[in-house]
Amino acid sequence: MMPMKRLFGTSGIRARANVELTPELALKVGSALATYTGGGEVLVAHDTRTSAQMLESALISGLIAGGCTVHRVGLAPTPVLAYLTKRLGMDAGVMLTASHNPPEYNGIKIFTAEGVAFPPKEQERLESIIAEEKFRRVDWRSLGRVVDASGAVELYVESVRELVSLSREWRVVLDTGCGATSILAPKLFRELGCKVYSLNAQPDGFFPGRSPNPTEEALKTAMDVVRGLKADVGFAYDGDGDRMVMLTEQGNYAPLDQSLAAYSDYILDRKGGGVIVTNVEASMVLEEVVEARGGRVVRTRVGDIAIVDAMLRHNAVFGGEPCGAWVHPQHHHAPDGTLSSLLVVDALEKTGLKPSEFLARVPVYPVIRRNVPCRNELKPKVMAEVEARISEVFAGVSDVLKVDGVAARMSDGWVLIRPSGTEPVIRITAEGKSEERARELADEAIRLVEGAVSRA
Repeated sequence: MMPMKRLFGTSGIRARANVELTPELALKVGSALATYTGGGEVLVAHDTRTSAQMLESALISGLIAGGCTVHRVGLAPTPVLAYLTKRLGMDAGVMLTASHNPPEYNGIKIFTAEGVAFPPKEQERLESIIAEEKFRRVDWRSLGRVVDASGAVELYVESVRELVSLSREWRVVLDTGCGATSILAPKLFRELGCKVYSLNAQPDGFFPGRSPNPTEEALKTAMDVVRGLKADVGFAYDGDGDRMVMLTEQGNYAPLDQSLAAYSDYILDRKGGGVIVTNVEASMVLEEVVEARGGRVVRTRVGDIAIVDAMLRHNAVFGGEPCGAWVHPQHHHAPDGTLSSLLVVDALEKTGLKPSEFLARVPVYPVIRRNVPCRNELKPKVMAEVEARISEVFAGVSDVLKVDGVAARMSDGWVLIRPSGTEPVIRITAEGKSEERARELADEAIRLVEGAVSRA
């Protein structure tokens, strides 16, 4: 048998709907999960993408054929699915989403009974079941069934309301981007007493208002609205609601590394120290801030699977990535954009600071992030050349790290080159003590990667 190409990336299975990610594949994933769980209880939800119904129907067919009882949530953010999987005592949870990817993509993300994303070893077990096609098939008397679980979302809402309490009416702009948070974030903020101004709050898998990736360019309208309304703060989310971006009271896009460091500083001040988990892409300012508070930074591979695994092993008080995906262990162990934004408002209220003041407590080093197109099948060869040449390309390298991709660290900055686990690109992150140094490192890295791609 030919070895099967890996299905799972850094955030589950993700590919173009009805091209690589077909109903046939979704059926096999459902059948494999039914085999894996022995015909257990499985929670299923989806984001707003147009291919959701097609893939969900196929996935559920595979689960039912293997004897699973499928609890169908319907439209919901990924963190809600993760939370409810554990809360309801499910054997597994499945989220159909491509998160921040373009509309033509979709994905399948599987969660354990503990509400955490499937770790690599469990992903490999599922892939083996799919490759061998030794699926559990039950007698017609024992076929599974579908149970409506749409009302369970209210359990998540109640749990957040128990965790967060605000004492004044905050004027908040929310850009939900026509994604899954459209049904949740405005509702929660209003129930907590906020005056909410919603943008793109209608679920729509074509994402007509803006890209499902909440970049600074995509949020120009939201930034203008914050300024025009003189709102206290603004937030925007990605397609499935596991990421959050803050907009200051001045309508400025809050740098993601600065937001992560500022909130880490706040948490450690309240906790009196502890472990903060982040990935290899995060700014070096995080170590400065965390260590000044008596804490410690643990760095992992990119992706919430690695972040959560490290958080559990080190009993971390907080974890997050510089893409706006933050994990709050006091509630559950999955990145949660809506919860993150509410906890930021709670932090602003407790500190008495405006968003710009909250951010200004930590320094900012220039970070440049770039993507170089690279077909997935070429990535191993490209990365092998990068690894072989990185020390000769960059002067003054003091250390080369291979936690995720290849990172070269110098006294005045660092550069990370890593293959994306969700897109056909090589990602480059460069940080320097000055803008000029960061740009210099990024340009060198781009030349190195583009050269390697051309020779691959």
